[in-house]
Amino acid sequence: MSRRSDILVRFGTRVRELRLSKGYSQESFAAKCNLDRTYVGGIERGERNVAIRNIESIAKALDMTLSELMEGL
Repeated sequence: MSRRSDILVRFGTRVRELRLSKGYSQESFAAKCNLDRTYVGGIERGERNVAIRNIESIAKALDMTLSELMEGL
């Protein structure tokens, strides 16, 4: 697995775990982030290289800072 893919998978897994811990369905979370549900699914599967603006939207939806979201990656 390439390093690039590895970070995408790790980020996606982190987003999924945090989303579930907050009790969001993928659809309700996507709406809170102002993103399409299929896009969020792609992020969680490690298929999307996410723009920094979208990462910020995800962090805000999870009530976290960017650094908190990226912790452990």
